[in-house]
Amino acid sequence: MTQKIGLILGREWSWPPAFIEEVGSREAGVLAEYVTLGAPRLTDPSEYAVIIDRISHEVPFYRTWLKHAALTGVTVINNPFMWSADDKFFGATLATSLGIAHPKTVLLPNKEYIPGIVHEESLKNLAFPLDWQGVVNHLGLPLILKDAYGGGWRDVYVCRSLDELITHYDNSGQLTMIAQEFIEFEQFVRCICIGQEWVLPTRYDPGERRYHVDEDYLAPALREEIVSQSLTLVRALGYDMNSVEWAVRDGVPYAIDFMNPAPDFDIYSLTEPYFNWVVQKMADLAIRLALEPRPLSGSSSWNQLLRGRPHRALAPVLPPVTRPNRG
Repeated sequence: MTQKIGLILGREWSWPPAFIEEVGSREAGVLAEYVTLGAPRLTDPSEYAVIIDRISHEVPFYRTWLKHAALTGVTVINNPFMWSADDKFFGATLATSLGIAHPKTVLLPNKEYIPGIVHEESLKNLAFPLDWQGVVNHLGLPLILKDAYGGGWRDVYVCRSLDELITHYDNSGQLTMIAQEFIEFEQFVRCICIGQEWVLPTRYDPGERRYHVDEDYLAPALREEIVSQSLTLVRALGYDMNSVEWAVRDGVPYAIDFMNPAPDFDIYSLTEPYFNWVVQKMADLAIRLALEPRPLSGSSSWNQLLRGRPHRALAPVLPPVTRPNRG
């Protein structure tokens, strides 16, 4: 019997067809296709062994259905229950509990709320006015202001003064924001993480939003440390598809962003070598999970997560990646 892998995605155009072709070329008794949903019924059986979720963070209908699919036995990448619970302040807490260097971080109350919230009556637990100077004194300047649930560098601001911080905060609307220490980095690394076992460290320029193919960018010991700590983070989170960003200051890698469960897979962003690596590794992972289903994480995994401990031992660090091909 042929097992099926379903894709739920948005405007992506390069990775999905390449992935579908790669899965089909393996001749492993598995095929991949786009999921089509109308009005799903509670009793509808799922036709998929694995579903790869690339867009439910922006389409709540998909997230609602994916949680249902996971409970009915489908392996969803990434676990929709974990993704629903994740945020950057939680991530900062998790990294710290795991002994991983992380910028100092402050959680800020929302600037605005839904219409039903009456400030004088509904927000009795909030201190007002907020001690903005205390925030700046703790984090220093410049600092970063960002959406606690955001991604893709949206709603991220470098604030070089108290006035800039307050101005950007005042324009944040109903977003929940965090303020974070700015790490003046000598190197910036984005790791693409697949299957909680494969990590591809890349040289990434956050100013240009651009990858650079540079296999000698990291010294071997630093590369090993970054790969090892990236695996620790994704295994603690249970993410099979993620990217982890590191800012290296004085030789120390700081985990500055690792809530990216739908990382950029576009060929023009990644460059062809990294794109081919992602296509191959995602096919490896999805085919394996289609043929050897993995049970949904239960209370034991959640308890381990909340203790800040990864749920399995680290794998050996992979050797530097050479130019991959799809042959």
